[in-house]
Amino acid sequence: MPPRKLLTVRQRRLGTELRRLREHAGLTLAQAAERLGADRTTISNTESGRFGVSPQRVRAWADHYKCPDEAYVDALVAMASERGSGWWEHYRGELAEDALDLAELEHHAAAIRSVQVMYMPGLLQTEAYARSVFGESVPPPSPTRQRRLLSHRLQRRDVLDRPDPPTCTFLIHEAALRMTYGGPAVARSQLVHLLEESERGNVAIRVIPFAAGGFPFASSSAHYVYGVVPQLDTVQVDTATGSSFIDAETSLVNWRVALDRTEERSLDPDRSRGFIRDIAQSMEV
Repeated sequence: MPPRKLLTVRQRRLGTELRRLREHAGLTLAQAAERLGADRTTISNTESGRFGVSPQRVRAWADHYKCPDEAYVDALVAMASERGSGWWEHYRGELAEDALDLAELEHHAAAIRSVQVMYMPGLLQTEAYARSVFGESVPPPSPTRQRRLLSHRLQRRDVLDRPDPPTCTFLIHEAALRMTYGGPAVARSQLVHLLEESERGNVAIRVIPFAAGGFPFASSSAHYVYGVVPQLDTVQVDTATGSSFIDAETSLVNWRVALDRTEERSLDPDRSRGFIRDIAQSMEV
């Protein structure tokens, strides 16, 4: 199988999980090659994601590695079975790879938990609000690029409308609610949109008020994407130059603890709706 030219976060992750299967079995590359009847280079390239892998081979390798977790193996087989291009592929070569990777992760998410400090969550942004946020980029995007950024941002929201949408919890800091991107009218309309989205059965919006004090990782906005099994969870963290994707087991545990603590300090959904409504009504338009 020829090497891939481009690797998505899902393709890299499948390779990473195959490496973890081997390491948890206590096998070196040489030992695995002998057991599987394959050469070390093939195994190494598959584990790095450079080579694709068939569902049958994933199951065979997991069997040789004696992995006892059937749900985990089934999830890896399903990843290997993925074919075709998602809607985000239409933006490849135009937008940053990490933006496409995030859309792909959301598409396959079983649940999402997000904490946002200075912006509204991307999945809940209105078009006018998103346009204003993109307009603050340095340097600002060209009109053509801004249209593509907006199109991608708005299409991401469709994941909330699918027949089996992920369960989403959005932890939004009061600072983000009070930032008037695009001016008071746009900001108020965005808050009204939050109230509307909070009525979805699969969406919970919880406000972190200034009065809550500090919380873990307060300087970072993050998106915790739950896989169909816990081993496939991923955290996406915003950075000044794009996104960082985290899947190390210890880091995932720490992020879950941090999000739990942050959620404990947030207002419940009903009080959050009242809080958002009060801010919206206080804005002069």
